[in-house]
Amino acid sequence: MEAPRVLLVEAFYGGSHKQLMDLLQENLPSCCLCSLPAKKWHWRARTAALSLSQSIPPSGSYRVLFCSSVLNLCELVALRPDLARLKKVLYFHENQLVYPVRKDQQRDFQYGYNQVLSCLVADAVVFNSSFNMESFLSSIASFMKKIPDHRPRDLEQLIRPKCEVLFFPVHFPDVSVVSSEEAFRERRHLLAVTRRFGSVGSDEAFWERRHLSAVTRRSGASAVTRRFGASSPVGSDEAFGSVGSDEAFRERRQ
Repeated sequence: MEAPRVLLVEAFYGGSHKQLMDLLQENLPSCCLCSLPAKKWHWRARTAALSLSQSIPPSGSYRVLFCSSVLNLCELVALRPDLARLKKVLYFHENQLVYPVRKDQQRDFQYGYNQVLSCLVADAVVFNSSFNMESFLSSIASFMKKIPDHRPRDLEQLIRPKCEVLFFPVHFPDVSVVSSEEAFRERRHLLAVTRRFGSVGSDEAFWERRHLSAVTRRSGASAVTRRFGASSPVGSDEAFGSVGSDEAFRERRQ
């Protein structure tokens, strides 16, 4: 069995967090997943680093550490110095600097502070949308003003060069082969919609849309997986280069 080169760490293994880790596990040739159940999110954010530091198996083969921002990466690396040498990739499903609360006084400062510390320790910081990234970076200065005195400075300038957007990957089933019965049912549904809401186009347009839909689903390969793929050595700088698109994407929460 090949020694794991990618260490996947998830402090809240549920919802979109679980979906992402499962997809990476399925598509990476050599990886090791260490996680905690998706229970009591607030306690996971506070204490997961200590628990995981005791359960992550030591290995000299690790090259990359990939984790979500629920984990206090700063604490984990301090508790496990052997992980400090790895390329540490931090993925933001959401950020606690702007996560909705009824009153700002109810926002627990520690959660956002932990995420800022994790960014400072990480080698690459990845967000699932441009909005998520910009709202986090632009809020750091005002967030730190809550500290009574001796406030840290220039944190955005330190973190921003590490940041990029990588849209959340979706694994679509293969629907390239569709039976005539399924096509008939889909056509009936489209005709019903047409009668109710008006014309949606010609028969040619229908089959063109159908073909495009199938192609789109077949090509739904994970951009995250490609970063770890065979085209770039795991752990190399090329594996986490620029992503290209800066289009905003709807925020997700487990």
